[in-house]
Formats: sequence, structure tokens, C-alpha cells
Amino acid sequence: MAMYFPQFLVGMFATSFTVAIWVGLQTGSAWKALGCAMLAMIILQIGYAGLVMLLIYKRGSQGTGADFISANAAPPVQRARPH
Repeated sequence: MAMYFPQFLVGMFATSFTVAIWVGLQTGSAWKALGCAMLAMIILQIGYAGLVMLLIYKRGSQGTGADFISANAAPPVQRARPH
């Protein structure tokens, strides 16, 4: 699973824009709409940072198993050089 930051930014801005429009239509207040959009951005940033940390943790725990496999593997076969 790959996470691309530019795609995340586009999604975050689209989501916060949608939240701002929705809150603006419901309350009629531009300040509440701006506040809710900022809150949505903060929540999305925290979620993104958490997912990145989870991916790093998973990759680190998977890497230790791969090290054990490679340590027990047979050494590569060396071919004789022609004289």
C-alpha cells in the first residue's frame, strides 16, 4: 500500500472545501465554516501521520523476518573464471 502526499493534499483540500460549504449552508456563518474546515484539515493531518507511522512500523517488523531468512540462505554459487 503506497501513500502519495500530493494525492493526499488534493483529497484533504477537497474534503475541507466540502465541509466548509456544508457548514456554511447549514449555519450561514463564514467563520464557522472556516473553523470547521480548519478542524477537518487538522484531523486529516493527524490521521495521515498515524497511517505513515503504522506503515513504517509494519515495514520495520517485516524487515526483521526477512533478515532471518537471508541469514540462513545458502551462499551464492561462484563460477570459475576462464583463463
